[in-house]
Amino acid sequence: MSEAKNRPKTVTLTIDGREITTEWGKTILQAARENGIYIPTMCYLSKVEPIASCRMCVVEVDGVDGMILSCQEKAVDGAVVRTQSEELFRERQNIMKLYDVNHPLECGVCDKSGECDLQNKTLEFAVDEQDFAARDQHRPVQNWGFISYDPALCIMCERCVRVCTEIVGDESLQISVGGYKSTIVNVKPDEPCAECGECMAVCPVGALVSTDFKYTSNAWELERIPASCAHCSTGCQMEYGVKHASIEEPEPKIYRVTNDVEFSSLCGAGRFAYDFENRSAKKDSDAFARALKAFEKAETIRFSSVISNEEALLLRRMAKKSGAKLVCDDARGYQRFLRAYREASGRSLYGGDLERLSRSRVIVTLGTRLYDDAPMIKYAIATASKREKAQVIYCHPMEDPRIRNLVTQFVKYEVGSEEGVAALIATVLVDRQRAPESLAKYLEELDIGYLSAESNVSEEELDRLKLALWKRKRFTLVVGEDLYNHPRVENIARILAAIERYSDFEFIAVPPASNSLGVSLICELADEASGYTVGYNAPGDFVLSALGDGDLPMPAMNQQEGTLTTLEKRVVPTHPALPYEGYELADLAREMGILEGELIELTPELPAAEGYRKVAFDDLPDYFANDGSSHRGYLLEEGSFESEALPEEPEELASYDGTILYRCNTGNQFSPFTAKAHQFREEPMLRGSAQFAMAAKLADGDRVRFIQDGIEYERVFSIDTTLKGTVAINPTFDTGLSSFAISSYRFSPVKIAKTGNADE
Repeated sequence: MSEAKNRPKTVTLTIDGREITTEWGKTILQAARENGIYIPTMCYLSKVEPIASCRMCVVEVDGVDGMILSCQEKAVDGAVVRTQSEELFRERQNIMKLYDVNHPLECGVCDKSGECDLQNKTLEFAVDEQDFAARDQHRPVQNWGFISYDPALCIMCERCVRVCTEIVGDESLQISVGGYKSTIVNVKPDEPCAECGECMAVCPVGALVSTDFKYTSNAWELERIPASCAHCSTGCQMEYGVKHASIEEPEPKIYRVTNDVEFSSLCGAGRFAYDFENRSAKKDSDAFARALKAFEKAETIRFSSVISNEEALLLRRMAKKSGAKLVCDDARGYQRFLRAYREASGRSLYGGDLERLSRSRVIVTLGTRLYDDAPMIKYAIATASKREKAQVIYCHPMEDPRIRNLVTQFVKYEVGSEEGVAALIATVLVDRQRAPESLAKYLEELDIGYLSAESNVSEEELDRLKLALWKRKRFTLVVGEDLYNHPRVENIARILAAIERYSDFEFIAVPPASNSLGVSLICELADEASGYTVGYNAPGDFVLSALGDGDLPMPAMNQQEGTLTTLEKRVVPTHPALPYEGYELADLAREMGILEGELIELTPELPAAEGYRKVAFDDLPDYFANDGSSHRGYLLEEGSFESEALPEEPEELASYDGTILYRCNTGNQFSPFTAKAHQFREEPMLRGSAQFAMAAKLADGDRVRFIQDGIEYERVFSIDTTLKGTVAINPTFDTGLSSFAISSYRFSPVKIAKTGNADE
């Protein structure tokens, strides 16, 4: 196909006397915004489908009677559009008067004051008198946990309902229609909610606010510090709202987190788990001297992926100087996966991203508990489900009822059988006509009956998967953490690489922790620690810790400047929200003669061979354009090369008998750093189904003790009615630095000892 045929079709129109060209299919409002032309809106939100409830975006078009909604009307060739006129002003003014009917005059104490769309547009359209009236209603404030809802302040714009459905996918909010009595209703008060705060973030008024932030500060008192979230590998755009030291507040404090709601989203951890800083640190010269000696004799430097790219590069150089090996338990398996994938795919990095995932019409996931592991992946899948009617095939040993409304086919497989399941999926997805003869022969010779029996994935389920592909386009395969520490991780990677290479599927391998992708690209990692070990946010003989429990305190990620490498293969900047008074890793490196200036001077020195660019930290952009395009940092430069590593035949499945535990931080917990935040302090529990309780001879509320991944746990057992099967979920967010020293397969057979009864 020629380049001209591939080029998007465009249309040319005139808006306010300016001739502009835009892509065919875009609305007048989108065309105006991407060209810097202002059209007022109240309900419009770029990341969801047009809502069309406010009518503020009305414009006039030559040859068309009356006013039209620019958020819905497509731009067409030759159209002449006016966004400003006396008639349009009066129409918008009357709309604002209707919005202001009986709206409480609480601006002096409202949390939205100073950044309120209603407040701003009431002034913009000179609403200084009221021509309308309506009988007021009693509308009590409702507490939804992290969020408070005040119906008296609600303007029924419907933004919250749309993001909960189209973006988050929970479908927890609906409109109770009743004219002037209409209100927003939480239709799932007794079911799990993502507690992400998206509904609150997009609210243009003060109807939905943070219960914790309520009445604590005015918006204009907070400095907005741009940053990237370090809780998971998405590295979402965010801004810390910080109030500096004063008489009322003797120390600087983060009051809240916000984001560019038009184009980006946050999960609950990003929005609410912001105060994980290390406040106790002071400069202890004796501890600093001991740290230098520890590095001198270190045989292993062990660290976690909750680290910047620059720190990873610094540790690589420090290890080289001391002759130590580098160990990062939460990234090593991922690095092995990526390297095997490269050998088989012939490309340096997987090809998928969130934007293309959100437009996919068939999505297959394997080896990840989406709701907990990767919220932004789940959000993108929710968008694809709602807008594209996507077929979502969720493959996992444990069904997740929280995403039942998104999943069209649940494929339950036996614990440990991921290699065989990947091979079975490959037999369906790989195009034999495009595959080389050796791969086609490999797939032909697979014993489908044996693999189906061992994995418990029937041939009927494979036929149903094949049917889901029929007459569809835009496919994505998503894989996750369950695979990276599987004993056969390299062969699983080769099988999945063959799918991406010889099918129409995009591929995303979700990094398991904050900067696992960056660490995997920058550092040469060993399999396990040995000898004298220095730990950086990880266990060791001498420990540097941002949790405040080590031999030398270190800054947390909300106190650091540097970059992260996200799951979208983007290098994004982050900035410190709070000061740090102790020593940093850079101080040790300077004393060792490895670093001369500041840590961020290493940003342009990140390895070019892995796709990093020679760009100074201060030259990294961090914004979204009016058309929604991301200008956050830069994308890694991806390479390709000749390679053809053929997968091996899957090995016989190891048996997983007895009580099986699945290592997973659920909800908004990701690590000890989220657990440190004041809004997320909770008691960790071992959660299992009634079936698991019967098999393990446990009752709800029993106290138990067990060892998993070398860590001894004492837990209260809780029966979770949303779970099925004989696998229970055990979190690690309460285990401190030990949680960063786990490199085993996520499922493990465990002997559970009951130490107390539920009724004691």
